[in-house]
Amino acid sequence: MNRSALTAEIAATAARLVVEDGLEYGPAKQRALKLLGKRGLPPGALPDNQALEAEVRDYLALFCADTQPGELAALREVALRWMERLAEFRPHLGGAVWRGTATRLNDVHLQLFCDDSKAAEIALLDRGVDYAVGSRPGPRGQPIDVLSLAERSAALGERVTVHLSILDHDDLRGALRRGADGRTERGDTAALKQLMETER
Repeated sequence: MNRSALTAEIAATAARLVVEDGLEYGPAKQRALKLLGKRGLPPGALPDNQALEAEVRDYLALFCADTQPGELAALREVALRWMERLAEFRPHLGGAVWRGTATRLNDVHLQLFCDDSKAAEIALLDRGVDYAVGSRPGPRGQPIDVLSLAERSAALGERVTVHLSILDHDDLRGALRRGADGRTERGDTAALKQLMETER
């Protein structure tokens, strides 16, 4: 199998995992490699995120056209509620809910840009919100706190998990850079509202 055919096969398998299992792009690619039994890949054989996103959109159009738009709208409503509740922390939405490829299996990923890293936790405590604390690598290679909570979505009839990544206020400028396709990887409350209006 030549490299382009191999890349396409990996992208198609990873896209199915993204949609059917709710995986993020990185883990989906790695699981696709395992499922396909691919080892020792030639350089450049792994699909980039743009290629994978194109496959995801094709998969959604083919298999989920009746359900995905409504599920995405419900997830964006949850995201918007939390962005408005936490407006003081300059929330930005990322991930599949921002990109428009989310289904009910996806979580909502918000980034909060705080002057004080504990301020968001205090705000949740003051509101009586139950949350769990985790961590992930941040933009500078240092671990950052991730606060995870759940909210019931009436539209979906189930609970949606919302992850709040706590970033330094100084990280905000870098967060708004555009990718190779000209799109930002995240958007603020105004940008999300505009998306929701245009897709109604």
